[in-house]
Amino acid sequence: MAGAGHHVLAMNRDSRLSGVLHVLLHMAQFDGPVTSETLARAMGTNPVVVRRVMAGLREAGYVRSEKGHGGGWRLIADLASITLLDIYRALGSPSLLAIGHRSDNPDCAVERAVNAVLEESFEAAEALLLARFGEVSLAELNARFAPKNALWREGFCMITGRSLPAKILLTNGKFRE
Repeated sequence: MAGAGHHVLAMNRDSRLSGVLHVLLHMAQFDGPVTSETLARAMGTNPVVVRRVMAGLREAGYVRSEKGHGGGWRLIADLASITLLDIYRALGSPSLLAIGHRSDNPDCAVERAVNAVLEESFEAAEALLLARFGEVSLAELNARFAPKNALWREGFCMITGRSLPAKILLTNGKFRE
């Protein structure tokens, strides 16, 4: 609880899962490959980082890369067949909790008792979160925004941050870069 006399330390959080889910849902709206440079702009990172992250998704069979002019990354798995848990695992199962326990004095009985209870609690919380990740498909996540997103229907690309010319808006509602 933060308040007078209490200090809250800002923790670095691993936002790769959120960023990759965001990008995959945008990629699902494109009818062709999307370059690492374009994805890097959407994620606010470097294309090298995008290629490293996407390599794990390629190894898992969710995307493929196409080389050469007009190449890039393409989503190849059906959104309904991919869960949040699948993507989490493809990213290397990063730590879910940013809190831990003290280990300054492992001989202290109080510290050992506190750490044991915290560790049990962390494991239970992670198990619940991972179970929930396994219940949510990317198709379900996509359905939460797609029907409501007027900008998307009007041809505004959130990956590039610009309105798309009518000539690249395809009849199936997808875009190509």
